[in-house]
Amino acid sequence: MAERVTLITGASAGIGTELARLFASNGHKTVLVARREERLAQIASAIAASGGILPIVMACDLEAPDGCDKLAASLAAQDLEVEIVVNNAGFGLFGQAVELDRQDQLGIVALNVRAVTDLSLRFSDSIIRNKGGILNVASIAGFLPGPGMAVYYASKAYVLSFTEALHAELSAKGVRVTTLCPGPVPTEFQARAGFVPGMDSTLLSVSAQDVAKAAYDGFMANKCLILPGLGIRVIPFLLRFVPRSMVIAAVSRVQRKR
Repeated sequence: MAERVTLITGASAGIGTELARLFASNGHKTVLVARREERLAQIASAIAASGGILPIVMACDLEAPDGCDKLAASLAAQDLEVEIVVNNAGFGLFGQAVELDRQDQLGIVALNVRAVTDLSLRFSDSIIRNKGGILNVASIAGFLPGPGMAVYYASKAYVLSFTEALHAELSAKGVRVTTLCPGPVPTEFQARAGFVPGMDSTLLSVSAQDVAKAAYDGFMANKCLILPGLGIRVIPFLLRFVPRSMVIAAVSRVQRKR
């Protein structure tokens, strides 16, 4: 009989690592996915040492065209059945879209959009059968246009819209579907994106640990949308009253200061 597991992508750092710890400490058998196998092994050992269920480690590059196929094959080879998918893997790049490398930006689409869509749908039969769930990590950026990080912001808008729709479609089947939309979180994301966090990040920042706790609790309660932190919760509300042109201008000013 196949063993049911919680699949967590982007588990080698930041929010992904904290989510892995939380799921494991709450009795979930987890599969940790990222490119850095050694780092994943260290995290798995630390989780087990702290009393959580020892995770399974699978090194995989989900940005690659065959990444999701390879991951699915590895799961099948070990007779593992996905009950919950946590799509946390993703990245962004700072700069003008026309000046950044085109292939690098297509990589954002491949990981933030294609892989999220693939893994959300690929295991839907087992997720529905086990009344499991899908937790997709978007961003407060998904509510905004993003001059200075245009492709990243657009990718997170897709994740937000896609996951809200899945929540509506799958709730009747007993499946939890949740979108996590954090604001600035001190992780490796900023360094990879190529910018130094500014005052806006300081004011809105919530720790990866607190974000993961809000995400886990909200997911288990089958909330559609999680906005961790008071400052972040206010932003979507305020956007209802501000003209889009003003929002774009404001984001542009913030990005220019980075």
